[in-house]
Formats: sequence, C-alpha cells, structure tokens
Amino acid sequence: MSAPFDSVLLTGFGGPTPGCCRRHDECPGEAYCYVENVVGGRTGGAGRIREVAAHYARFGGFSPFSHFSQKQAGALETYLAAAGSPMPVYVGFRFWTPYIREALAEMGRRGLRRALGVVLAPHRAKVSWEAYQGSARAAREEVGEGAPEVEFLETGWFDHPAFIEAIAGNVRRAAGEMGPARFGAARLIFTAHSIPVTMAKVSPYREEFLRTAELAAEAVGAARYDVGFQSSPEVPPGAWLEPDVTEVVRKAAGEGVRDVLLAPAGFICDHVEVLYDLDVEAREAAEGAGLGYFRAPTVGTHPSFIAMLRDLVLARAGGRIA
Repeated sequence: MSAPFDSVLLTGFGGPTPGCCRRHDECPGEAYCYVENVVGGRTGGAGRIREVAAHYARFGGFSPFSHFSQKQAGALETYLAAAGSPMPVYVGFRFWTPYIREALAEMGRRGLRRALGVVLAPHRAKVSWEAYQGSARAAREEVGEGAPEVEFLETGWFDHPAFIEAIAGNVRRAAGEMGPARFGAARLIFTAHSIPVTMAKVSPYREEFLRTAELAAEAVGAARYDVGFQSSPEVPPGAWLEPDVTEVVRKAAGEGVRDVLLAPAGFICDHVEVLYDLDVEAREAAEGAGLGYFRAPTVGTHPSFIAMLRDLVLARAGGRIA
C-alpha cells in the first residue's frame, strides 16, 4: 500500500516577478526572460518574445500570476485544515520561479515525502496537463534524493458543478454591475487560450472548453452565448484554434448587440494574458465597434472553486493523509 499523502503541489505556467535571473549580462527585464523561457528556440521566436514582453510592460513588467496562485494555495490549505485534513500546499511553476524543482527541493528539506500534484488548468491538452506532469518528473530527477514523490490528480474538473458555479457566480457578479435589462440584452462570450489545431485534434481541450461554456451559460440562464480564443501567435506550429475573441466581439456588434460580457472560463486567475488580451485588446475591439465592455473575474479564490479543489484532494487521498 502506498504511503499517505503529506502535501499538495499546485503546478502552473508561472509569470515574471521582480528579481533578475542573471541570464544576460545586461538585464533585458524579467518579462523578456520569462517569455524567452516559454518560447525557447522556435522559428520566429525572437519577434514573439519582444512582442509579448511589451504586453507585460503595460503592467509594470510583471505578472500577478504568482501572487494569485499563492493565494489559491493558502485558501486550499485553510479549507483542508477546516475539513480536519491539514496539509501544506506548495506552488511550482514551469517557466518562472518558484520553479517546480525549487518547490520540490523545499518540500524535501521540510521532510515531505509524497505530494498530490494538481494541475492549475481546467482543460486538458499536451501543453498543460501532460507538460506539467513531465516537468514534475524531470524536476524530481534533478533534485535527486530527498525530493518527494509526486502523484498527480487525474480527475478532470472542467464540468465539475463547483467549478461551473464559480464561473457562473462571477458572471452574475458582473451582470449585477450591468443591471438586469442590460445583461439580458448583452452578448456573453466565454474565452480560453488558443492552442495549435494539430494539438487540439489529439486532446479533449476544445471539447472540454465548449462544455464548460455550455454549462456556465445554462447556470446563468443565458439564451445566447459565444466562445472565443485568445493569445494565438502568428508563428509556427501553424494554425491555432479560432475564432479569435476580438473577431467574436466585432461579430456581435454587427448583430446589433450593444454590450459584451467576457468570461475567461479557461483561466483560473488574472494574469497578463487575461489583463492584456481581454482588458486591452478585446476592450479596444468592443469600444471601437461602439459596444460597452464588461468582464467577469476569473475563478481565483472563489469559495466554490477552492471547495472543489479540497474535495478532489480529499477524494484522491482516500482518507490516507499523513
């Protein structure tokens, strides 16, 4: 029988925070090095690095991703303790500090031996769930003796009632700011990060996102809604999932809609891809088309979302917690 879990490791993409990584003789800025980590040596990558780093410059050169992920970890710790199953919850990122290897090293120093890994992405694709699990395996080998074993939660939660309620609750919150009449006439648009079409063909990513949107729309009583994708680069590996959210916004304007309400259902906390793609680019598209722009928050530390994570952790642990 396996040893009980003694900790939880939340894994995510990461985002630049203050602190030069000293990769370059003259620091080009943390955002540049972060995007460089993500893009790597892809064809056309140099231009993409500069383009995306400029997005971060609009927000001081950094991302709130780490801050919000740590808040989620703290909230989950609190919920686990309240349920009588206290466990420390750590955060490790693929592309910025604290890297997964740093989190595992710290966990090892604290004597932790078996962690339940949770991927901070609702929709499954090679670039998310599989990549995070592979990164954790590689990090454990890099850390070596003393690194805790990591066994990942495999249960999908894109259609979990509590996740849907967190999205729906945030849509209702935005709708409250609009007023019932204005919300009733607005176009609700759910968004997710685009991925290459070739990758989408071999993963359930698109179908899971569409199901999330369908369930959330039902939960808020939306008779009509649209979906859009964001953050698709014009670089290889070729075509990415469409339609782009800005085109969805413009299409809504052409159908006589006066307001759009965007709900980033594919993201679980606010970071630059939400703040720039939606609150800058999509807002500009809406206002340029004469539309009112509104956005629902990401699920963040919504009580329903954190309760869902708690319940999934406890169900996977099966009562076997150190």
